[in-house]
Order: sequence, then structure tokens, then C-alpha cells
Amino acid sequence: MKKVIACFLSLLLSVSMLVPATNVSAASLLKTGSSGEDVATLQTQLHKMGFFKTTVNGYYDRVTKQAIEKFQKERGLVVDGIAGPMTLGAVENINEIAHIVHGEARGETYEGQVAVAAVILNRVESDKFPDSIKNVIYQENAFSAVNDGQYRLPPDHYAYRATIDALNGWDPSRGSTYYYNPDIATDEWIFTRTTVKSIHNHVFAR
Repeated sequence: MKKVIACFLSLLLSVSMLVPATNVSAASLLKTGSSGEDVATLQTQLHKMGFFKTTVNGYYDRVTKQAIEKFQKERGLVVDGIAGPMTLGAVENINEIAHIVHGEARGETYEGQVAVAAVILNRVESDKFPDSIKNVIYQENAFSAVNDGQYRLPPDHYAYRATIDALNGWDPSRGSTYYYNPDIATDEWIFTRTTVKSIHNHVFAR
């Protein structure tokens, strides 16, 4: 997981202009008393992750602080209730992966969605792929959802939780770095990969 941790840190240095507009900049610092669109976006993301369980109001109140503390504790961050660069960077990573999971695997089983998230993390760990989540996602022609715009669809609760489960170590793909739907895949090369497991409509492979 060293490369995953490293990519969390590298994300703090810059935020890609290609990131969907619903994200909060990792350069921001949100805390009790903050208000506005960035707070509302953060609350929405925390809600979909299961940490924020009340109405989104755009105000960083006690409930928002408690939600951030729960998130920080689960992700192994300093628990201070402040959404600073480290915390927002971790939220951003989850948000980016969730966009891929939703764009590529909505309609798949929950296990299949976790497996797609795990493939992204496995690529980050592999020497054959870029070493950050952002660069894995935006690698040329790596994900059809990025090419056709489905990546920009708002992820649902399941995509966020599937991403968190993958980050917490669940890998239904068993270390796979590829997945494809054999019924619609058009690139013959993908069929040369070693099959590891099939989950619903996707074949996971190395």
C-alpha cells in the first residue's frame, strides 16, 4: 500500500483541471464556521460515503465536524475535525475512484463495484502503471468512462462505499489490473490477459 499512501500525498500538491466540477479543492481548508459551496460539496460527498447523516446545508457545523472526525479516524488521518489538505486529499481520492466505479460498473453487483475500485488501486501498486490514482485514471484510453464522459456522472452511495471497502483492503479481483465485459469488448488484446475471476458481467484479469 506504499504507493497508495504516496499518491495521497502527491494529490495535495495539485488538483487536475480535468477533475469533475463537484470536487472540493485539496488546497482549501474548511473548519467550524466555514460556509458556502465547498462545504456543501464536502457534506454531499460525506453523505454518500455514509459519514454525514443529516441535511446538506453548506455550513460547517458540529455535525459536519463530527462527520469529518469519523472519516479521519477510518482513513487513519489525524483526527482534528478540520478538513485541511490531508483530509481533503483523501476525500478527493475516494471521489475520483467513485466516479470511475459509477461510470464503469453501475448496475454491477456490489462485489463487482469493489473489484473495479480494487483494480485502480492494484494499478497504482504495479510498476507497469502510473503511480498515483489521478494518473491511473487519466492514463490515455485506460477507462472508457473517461473517454465517453460517463466519468462525470455523480456517483451514488454504493460507488463511494465500494471505493472505501477497496481502500480498506477488500480485493474481490484478487490482484487484477484489468477488467472487461467479454460481450462488448472490441480490443482483441484484452482477451490475451490471464483471467483471474468473473464477477457478474466483468472478467478480471492480469
